[in-house]
Amino acid sequence: MIIDVCLSPVLYPKYHRPGSMVVIVDIFRATSTIIAAFENGVRSIRPVATIEEAEACKAAGYLVGAERNCCRCAFADFGNSPFDYRPELVNGKDIVFTTTNGTKAIHYAKSAYRIITGAFVNLQAVADECIRENCDVVILCAGWEDKINIEDTIFGGALIELLQPHGFHPAGDASLIALALWQQAKFNLPDYIKQTEHYSRLSANGLEDNVPYCLTLNLLKLVPVYSKVDNILQLTNPIPPVYPA
Repeated sequence: MIIDVCLSPVLYPKYHRPGSMVVIVDIFRATSTIIAAFENGVRSIRPVATIEEAEACKAAGYLVGAERNCCRCAFADFGNSPFDYRPELVNGKDIVFTTTNGTKAIHYAKSAYRIITGAFVNLQAVADECIRENCDVVILCAGWEDKINIEDTIFGGALIELLQPHGFHPAGDASLIALALWQQAKFNLPDYIKQTEHYSRLSANGLEDNVPYCLTLNLLKLVPVYSKVDNILQLTNPIPPVYPA
């Protein structure tokens, strides 16, 4: 099997393979938030690409999470922070969700064979899912407004490193770039990330407290899966929550 890294959603048509599984990653913060929401009991998440769609869903009575340029939208119930989706607010609920980059990336990949969402917090669980599926993998980095970012690329390298011993081979220069970045950053990931544009954005908006959570490796064992039939993210095999001591 091969594992490739698409560094921006606009490049995805160049990486699409009909039989590949796509791993959507948006470390800061959509996929980290999605995984946290499921950990706290969300039943489903419907990703929508535009503010207009999210506003229409809010008007129809849905709970809505919405963010643009790091900030929660005024009409929304939640923003794009893992800490917004507390169990007492979301347990058993269905959420509509739109973000600057991550939900848009999901829509780019809708033609894929299978779509899952990954982040550092569920890195090993994503690797296990890839091994079980036993097919080619494309890691689709959400980036920032269609541009490349470091944190999503580094995640790609981390996943490649986990999958290589199981018969997965990096395909192309983007995969080698991602792997090289991860091998450079992994010994002090928080300090490495502090040089990035997105860290600066979060810091400027008082959101630095999200960063340690988003960079925590293997905190959770959940892998949200996108259903192309229902246009929602859900857990196919829910695992009881495991909270850190």
